[in-house]
Amino acid sequence: MNPTPSITDPAERKAFLAAEAAALGLDAFGAATVPADLRREYFLQWLADGKHGEMRWMARDPERRADPAQALPDARTVLVCAHNYYQPEPPRRGRIAKYALGKDYHKTILKKLKALCIHLRAWGGVNRPYVDTGPVLEKPLAALAGVGWQAKNTVAINRAHGQWLFLGTILTTLEFPPDTPAKDHCGSCTRCIDVCPTRAITAPYQLDARRCIAYLTIEHPGPIPADFREAIGDHLFGCDDCLDVCPWNQWARTTRESRYAARPYPDPAEMLGWDDGRFHETFAGTPIRRLGLARWKRNCAVVLGNTGTAADLPALRAASTDPDPLVAEHAAWAVGRIEARAGAE
Repeated sequence: MNPTPSITDPAERKAFLAAEAAALGLDAFGAATVPADLRREYFLQWLADGKHGEMRWMARDPERRADPAQALPDARTVLVCAHNYYQPEPPRRGRIAKYALGKDYHKTILKKLKALCIHLRAWGGVNRPYVDTGPVLEKPLAALAGVGWQAKNTVAINRAHGQWLFLGTILTTLEFPPDTPAKDHCGSCTRCIDVCPTRAITAPYQLDARRCIAYLTIEHPGPIPADFREAIGDHLFGCDDCLDVCPWNQWARTTRESRYAARPYPDPAEMLGWDDGRFHETFAGTPIRRLGLARWKRNCAVVLGNTGTAADLPALRAASTDPDPLVAEHAAWAVGRIEARAGAE
């Protein structure tokens, strides 16, 4: 990291920070002024309609989440950084969303944000860095900071990197010249809406998380509703379908961050027989670990129910006697699905 220069001009400071962000491997950098218009009414209505599902943390103190100044009362600027995580999916049974193929991104990006905060502190700033962990709405902030517009699937799009971006924010009491807000370039395209297996994108820019495969396989704690199980297909953890079809992602480049490189995992049928220790040992340091063994086996069973063959039945029948009812019920469902397909042949 370069030493902090003794400059006082906000524009020069911002240019230095942008260069430092690039040197840290961050792929986009922008600034927005606080207070910021974060589509407050839309967010509050989305919560009121229950579209956040079981993600109760999103409904805690929503006014604070929609107003960065409440997270840092003297905040003048929010700096937004983005980190490209794109890589091709490895060939295996059971798809894992690209963001979760390697190590957890939170610590990786937070370390980079804290490095930027060292410069901000040297200039007298009080700062709060966040990576999906604080009461801020990252995607609307990214749009205001010119990092990327919020697309019809509600994910931010950057013109150079597409949608394969982790976002990190820094609230600071220092003032910096804001960037021009990102212009929406989705046009008449509806590919993300059309491809969604569960119709979670109910209209342009409208997402019902309760229907989203990413939510169902990650955030949803209980049984996956029967109406959605077949539509989940081979999605083991998360879903990239609406990102995969976005025309803006044709320019995506493989991430330079080695920590995000895909890890090898056994087949879902084998993982049905794991104990808690094996699960936590294998997925330590990854986004998958916080899922827990029971939900992971639930997902394995659903994938096998949709894609499995008679060769998977012994593992599924054993799992159908699991003492955890979440595992047992989904495994029994998968057995019935495979047997029904075999009977139809």
